[in-house]
Amino acid sequence: MIRTQISLSRDDYAAAKREAARLGISLAELLRRSLRTTLPAGEEKPWMKYAGMVESGDPDSSQNIDDVVYDHKG
Repeated sequence: MIRTQISLSRDDYAAAKREAARLGISLAELLRRSLRTTLPAGEEKPWMKYAGMVESGDPDSSQNIDDVVYDHKG
């Protein structure tokens, strides 16, 4: 990973910290996820734009992805 530094207003910083805490992730992870939603996906893997976007809280969610995505069994 490459480390970088950004400047935020106090309000933006506070809001970002609250959202990260609400999601149970670090501020750095919140910012990485935010960037992924705005940056264009690589041409070879357009689906990667959505990687890490769905959190169900269910450790077995990969086994029942239809329930997670569609909220029903297929």
